[in-house]
Amino acid sequence: MKKFTKEMVDDYADKLLIGLTEEENKQVLDEFEIIDANIDLINQIPGIEKIDPMTHPLDDFAYELREDDIEESVDIEEALSNCDDKTDREVSVPKVVG
Repeated sequence: MKKFTKEMVDDYADKLLIGLTEEENKQVLDEFEIIDANIDLINQIPGIEKIDPMTHPLDDFAYELREDDIEESVDIEEALSNCDDKTDREVSVPKVVG
């Protein structure tokens, strides 16, 4: 029994708002099958369940946190002086999404 079906791929594509042609759907299904086969190979490695997953590809990786630098910000009136269409402290912008 296959783990992935055409209907599953179509459903995911619809949720992601991408349309797939029949050819693209088949290509995605083929790629899923290859990925699934590779995961099955990895799961067959003896003792794999005892290995902790990696959190980062570099063993000696360390986060470097820096101090926050407080900087002077632009005055609100000065920033709004560049706006064409404003009401009080609100800026009107054109609609960009259907």
